[in-house]
Amino acid sequence: MRISPILAGAAALIGVWTATHAPEPEFARGVVFEDRDADGARDVGEPGISGVRVSDGARITISDADGKWRLPAAGEAVYFVIKPRNFAVAVAANGTPGFHYAHRPFGSPLLRHPGLAPTGPLPESMDFGLQRIEEPKDLRLLLFGDTQPRNRQEVEWMDRTVVESVIAAEASVAPADRAVFGAVLGDVVFDDLSMFGPLTDSLRRVGIPWWMVTGNHDNNYDAESDDGADETFIRHFGPVNYSFDWGSAHFLVLDDVELYWKEEDGKRKANYRARLDEQAMAYARADLAGVAEDAFVVVLMHIPLTSVSNRSELLGLLSRFPRTLSISGHTHSTFQRDLGADDGWTRGEPHRHIVNVTACGAWWTGQPDERGIPHATMTDGAPKGWAVLTLRDDGSYQYDFRGAELPADDQFSVRVPERAEPGSEIRAHVNVYAGSPETQVEARLLPDHTDADLRTPWQSFTRRVEPDPWLAAKRAAEEVVRMDRWRKMPEPGDVEHLWTGLLQVPELEGEQVMLQVRVRDREGRVWHRSTPILIAATAPANGR
Repeated sequence: MRISPILAGAAALIGVWTATHAPEPEFARGVVFEDRDADGARDVGEPGISGVRVSDGARITISDADGKWRLPAAGEAVYFVIKPRNFAVAVAANGTPGFHYAHRPFGSPLLRHPGLAPTGPLPESMDFGLQRIEEPKDLRLLLFGDTQPRNRQEVEWMDRTVVESVIAAEASVAPADRAVFGAVLGDVVFDDLSMFGPLTDSLRRVGIPWWMVTGNHDNNYDAESDDGADETFIRHFGPVNYSFDWGSAHFLVLDDVELYWKEEDGKRKANYRARLDEQAMAYARADLAGVAEDAFVVVLMHIPLTSVSNRSELLGLLSRFPRTLSISGHTHSTFQRDLGADDGWTRGEPHRHIVNVTACGAWWTGQPDERGIPHATMTDGAPKGWAVLTLRDDGSYQYDFRGAELPADDQFSVRVPERAEPGSEIRAHVNVYAGSPETQVEARLLPDHTDADLRTPWQSFTRRVEPDPWLAAKRAAEEVVRMDRWRKMPEPGDVEHLWTGLLQVPELEGEQVMLQVRVRDREGRVWHRSTPILIAATAPANGR
């Protein structure tokens, strides 16, 4: 029987290893230490740190009085430290946290996008350095849904629009109040995993570390199993299931994209579904068991928890904590939804899940501007952008939508006819980008002159789940002139943050009135916007 060069090479490597090395040790072990000079190596005078959790992705141990830890050795595993409060981990060259060691004795399988090189036997000691820091009481972080570039052109578009906007926005904030880290909520790239490098080069300009979540477009689809599909992601960013503490918050990052294979036209084809596999759930169980009940637990994932088939077990684990939040990306729209008893949640107050705004919008589709950059409006009519999450020391939180290249107070759009007949009814739509179940929307018509008697009273609008009619009209108008010169906008989807109402137009022929809209969010903050409407003049009976 002829042995392939690949198998022959692997056999030779095994032969060399077994001839020159003892069998794998029974335990993986190392030290968690205070890296006082931030060089990544343990030097004389750098003490061990006790009470720090270390994991292999399924089990968790705690460092002893000397900072030493150990776990049963596994053939392949990613070992990592769970960053504790008031400590920082090193930042890798690509701007992401360097908190792990990937053990791949013989390397990753050969894949179209490279995974990990062979590591050989376990090191005698896997040491994780931490640096002492003073973490702020109020934690502020940045959230990117789906950066998802398919090529370098799209990395550049994101850099020029979203990243530049983030840098400018953060520069306008007092240094002590700026975001301390960011998170990309999966679909870091769009199938071409060679874009991991250019994408992180762009994000690194923000000047903060970025924690990464894996998404369905971050997988090696030529892998033989779901476990092998994460090899390139692990090479660049580390484990797909992990956690860390920051201030009074505990962040749990989970891979909820499960790959499976089926036969199609005689070929074995990979697909995915929204599910937390046993490895993800094992880590969630082990991790949350060691988290104090008074922590604010924030779960980061890619596919919305509302779509995860086995979400009930995770929600059951989270029900122990009075303060929780989960955040995802994936849909290229944004919404906020509450989960309750039917989903496995056992507390009285529901669990809030937020689907975050995407940095690529709707996959860089739509008519380009004068720079050649598509508007990429999301499928819910909201602009591409990012979000700022503030977790306060008092246990509350604030979630802020930010549109790329838009003012901070641009939080909603108002769509209303430009002209109306005297005495008619007009329908207005208000799309509140970060609208939640607590959002209130009101509107009224105000004549240009000061006759207060002609002002209509404030009227509450009704939240409706339907496509944004403005977005449908925009897409139709673009299709008339597109002629394949840019990527076609996707079909508009249902919007969960759209409010609408009917307003009575005053009998003020030929005059202009202002539609005034005010929006109150869950924080009690109020935004206003005014839009002009011309009341048409009645044509003479003879048509002149």
